[in-house]
Order: sequence, then C-alpha cells, then structure tokens
Amino acid sequence: MTSNDSTDNALKCVQSAPVLRGHKRSLRLVLAITLTVMVAEVLGGWFANSLALLADAGHMLTDAAAIGLALFAAWISDRPPTASKTFGYLRLEVLAALVNGSTLFVLAGLIVWHAIDRFVSPPDVEPQLMLGVAAIGLMANVIALKILHGGHEHSLNIRGAFLHVLGDLLGSVGALIAGVIILTTGWTLADPITSIVIAVLILGGAWRLVRDSVDVLLEATPRHISLQQVADRISSIPDILEVHDLHVWTVTSGVIAMSGHAIVAEPSRNQAVLEAVQRRMAKLGINHVTVQIEDGKNGCAEISI
Repeated sequence: MTSNDSTDNALKCVQSAPVLRGHKRSLRLVLAITLTVMVAEVLGGWFANSLALLADAGHMLTDAAAIGLALFAAWISDRPPTASKTFGYLRLEVLAALVNGSTLFVLAGLIVWHAIDRFVSPPDVEPQLMLGVAAIGLMANVIALKILHGGHEHSLNIRGAFLHVLGDLLGSVGALIAGVIILTTGWTLADPITSIVIAVLILGGAWRLVRDSVDVLLEATPRHISLQQVADRISSIPDILEVHDLHVWTVTSGVIAMSGHAIVAEPSRNQAVLEAVQRRMAKLGINHVTVQIEDGKNGCAEISI
C-alpha cells in the first residue's frame, strides 16, 4: 500500500464521523420566505411610518445574509477532508454561527439607537397598515421556525439561523402589539418601546450563540460533559492504573473528540482496554477517541486533568 493510499484511508475515517448535514433544503426555503417578508415589511413600514416594522425589516435583511451564510457553511462543510485539512471544513459552521451572533448584537444596537430618537420626537404611525404587514410577517416566521425546528438543537450553524428567524417572529409580535395599542389609544410611544423590548430579547439569544461558538473555537470541554466523569469512567476500567493529559473538545456540532494517556498494568490487554474506552466514551456522546497507552511496568505518570 502506498503512502497516498494510507492517507486516503485515514481521511475516510475522519469523514465518516457523524456530522450533521442535510439542512440545505430547509435553509433555502427559509431564505426565500425571509426575503419575501422583508420586502413586504420595508414597504409597509415606509408607508405606515412604523419603526417597529422597519426595525423588523432591517432584522430580516441581516437574517437573509445570516441564512445565506449558514447555507454556504452547510454546503462547504460537505467537502471531504484533505491532507492539509484533515477535518475538512467542518468548523466553518462554527465560524458562521459566530458571525451570525455578532451581527445580532449590531442589529440590536441599531434598533435601540433609532428607538431613542423616536422618544425625542414621536412620529405619526398608520396602525392599520402596520397590523396587516406584521400579521403577514408573523405567519411567515412561524412557518420558517417550523422548518428549522429540531436542527437548531444539534447544530450551531442552524441555531444561528433559527435565532435570527426567532428574532423576526418577536419583531412581528411586537409590531402587532404596538399596532393594537396605537390603534386603540393613539399612544405612538408604544412603537419605540416595543422595538427596545425586541432588541433586549435578541441580545439574549445572540449572547448564548456567541458564547457557545467561542467555546468551540477555544476547544473548551462541552457544557454537557464533565471532564471528571470522563476520567472516572476511564480509570474504572480493569487494567488501567491511571489516566492523565485528558482533553475533551468539540470539533463541530455533533462531533466531540477526546484524547488522553492511559497507564495499563498489562501490555497484552492494550487492545481490550482501547475498546472498553471507546464503548464508555460513546455512551457520553464522544465519537472521536484517541488514547495513548503507556506501560505501567515502567512506572506511573501523575494524573493531570
């Protein structure tokens, strides 16, 4: 077997990791819905003179870009690994999620900025038109959320798109509430107040998305996994004397890796020990395991966790 054949076989093993894919069709549908509603809200916000509608339309513009980025990341992450990129482009979805989360911060800041300006000089608003367009936006966003539901729990990339659409839905709900208040009471300050509430809600989701994306890029231990629990499970395997230099990190959504050193009492048991480690890690959702076996007869290293 040539060296090139060995490299290709090794890369196929990496490619076979359980990576979340197949979301491209959902993202394309959501992108089409977002662009259609965005145009409707721009026109409605302009003629109704509603900041809540215009803010939601601006949010949908960033959503269209965010969903487009998520779609690109989902497409390119399917490319196979190479000798120079042994994990392929899997982590690009994390970068896309980080960008999407960052744009949500910028968008929330812009909404608050324009809302403050409207407190100083409240404009006239057409509540009937505002209500009609907001209702259309709400229905479209409910459909988009249903399309993305499920995938957002397992993929940071899809979660970024999901949060943008959720922000749109909140914007539509806020515009409906503001429209009803203005129509029944004439209190136009309901428009900027609603916009600020929407911005605060957007910030909460944006912070969690950025935090989780940065954790992946820093190769932090996943939040749902205890490093001590991993060490205990490995240490309790018969023939293992000690475990040290243990690391658990996320390569991309759905791909968790672990590496470590295990001191084994009897070298003849190395293969059985490796298989036991892999089985126990699989139960924790760790599907890419690398363990270096050390001979216990030559002395034990210090545990370092």
